[in-house]
Amino acid sequence: MARKAFETFEAVSAVVPKEGGGYYAAIATKAIGGSGAPRFNKVLEEQVFETATRADEAAAVQLTHLQGVDDEGGLVW
Repeated sequence: MARKAFETFEAVSAVVPKEGGGYYAAIATKAIGGSGAPRFNKVLEEQVFETATRADEAAAVQLTHLQGVDDEGGLVW
């Protein structure tokens, strides 16, 4: 799991299970110090990975390109 902190949000590489098998790469965002659940944003949605490890590795690469997080937890490229 890779992590990137911004002024008011943090983002971490994550995975989302695909119904029927496989995993999507995702980036989870959450307000720093916030108490709510993280928001999972799928990335590379056209790709389904066989393992959670491979999906997380792909998400970590995408995380390096992330420029920020908007006020609602959305990704800013």
